[in-house]
Amino acid sequence: MITKYDVIRKPFLTEKAMMMQEKGLNSVVFQVHTDATKTQIKEAVEDLLKVKVEHVRTMNFKGKEKRFGKILGRRNDWKKAIVTLKEGEKLDIV
Repeated sequence: MITKYDVIRKPFLTEKAMMMQEKGLNSVVFQVHTDATKTQIKEAVEDLLKVKVEHVRTMNFKGKEKRFGKILGRRNDWKKAIVTLKEGEKLDIV
């Protein structure tokens, strides 16, 4: 069972994510636990960050294969969530 403290891993701070906030789309991007559902992500953001969430969009990413010398390894799979906040809500990550 995933607790609400395990759901949100870290904020995803890229140029594209920052533009979404600046252009008035009122969206915040997080890297989340791979087994987290949209409902769990919404509840975790509302409880921990004290904002109202309109909806959540998620994307799954497969880890890339990387070579470490002679050994072929693989990075971990991960999940990204785009959380859209309700009108009037603001969340300053940076």
